[in-house]
Amino acid sequence: MARSHSSYLLPLLLLILLTSSLVESYGPAKLRSTDCGGRCSYRCSATSHKKPCMFFCLKCCSKCLCVPPGTYGNKQACPCYNNWKTKEGGPKCP
Repeated sequence: MARSHSSYLLPLLLLILLTSSLVESYGPAKLRSTDCGGRCSYRCSATSHKKPCMFFCLKCCSKCLCVPPGTYGNKQACPCYNNWKTKEGGPKCP
């Protein structure tokens, strides 16, 4: 027995909503400051310098309300996080 097109609509709609909410959560100013700990913990999970990474990531997240996806790179997803520099001109955020 063939399924009607309307029976595929709800699962497709749910998939689209879930995907868009995951993508949006990494955009600029989408996080709450309470979300920073978990995001920074993952962001700093691959480094051997966890303490300074967490310090600066939490500082950047609380200012920018954004943490780039992954453990390295992808900073273009968070312009504030990407553009915040040290006095010497290097990147402030890990």
